[in-house]
Amino acid sequence: MTVSATGNSSDSIPSLTQAAPLEAVLFDVDGTLCDSDPIHYYAFRELLPETGFNGGVPITEEFYVQNFAGKHNDDVAAILFPDDIERGLKFCEDKEAMFRRLAKEQLKAVDGLYKLRKWIEDRGLRRVAVTNAPKPNAELMISLLGLSDFFEAVILGSDCTRAKPFPDPYLKALEILQVSKDHSIIFEDSFSGITAGVAAGMPVVGLTTRNPENLLMQAKPALLIKNYEDPKLWAALEEFDKRAGRSTDTAFANK
Repeated sequence: MTVSATGNSSDSIPSLTQAAPLEAVLFDVDGTLCDSDPIHYYAFRELLPETGFNGGVPITEEFYVQNFAGKHNDDVAAILFPDDIERGLKFCEDKEAMFRRLAKEQLKAVDGLYKLRKWIEDRGLRRVAVTNAPKPNAELMISLLGLSDFFEAVILGSDCTRAKPFPDPYLKALEILQVSKDHSIIFEDSFSGITAGVAAGMPVVGLTTRNPENLLMQAKPALLIKNYEDPKLWAALEEFDKRAGRSTDTAFANK
């Protein structure tokens, strides 16, 4: 059973903590580590009218969320120009270049990210980033957030035969870490990403950073949270500590 970001469910934490004892934490990047969707949306709005897409009328944020958020650029290109994929891919390259220019000034971590980082590091958990973003984007965002030394590896959708929403990138991450899906959890913010994580057989914590809660719920996350300060997340992490035999005092000291 899942739980909404604003509601409560006695089933949500057990469905997440079935991964105990926890061995690994897998993170998406865009929208999960940082609130990057507004920057992507701005770049789409600025550049798409020049191509004549949608009759030159700028797309809405709702259209962006439903069609582009969390998707690999191969899929975006096919949506934009199904009869001219090369043109679509060239547009995506230009859009990503604009995103990187803007991100250097505007990118911010999701609230509570560094508190969660400390919790993970204190427990010696394995961690990897799994993203559909192009390599230059992923490397830039992770660097700007100060997480280059935090992740053991970065798995790109382009590294795999199939990108998200297929499970391949998350399965590749497990293979690289040599950990079990039964003892790993995922943090994601998009319908595409949550779908990929669930298909890979792991409980997924969905973040309602920008994407609508009702859309994310359709992908069946184990838990939905507003950000990494959300009390529901820390209740789940406390349960992980209890199952690992860590004292409640130690768990609360790390909050």
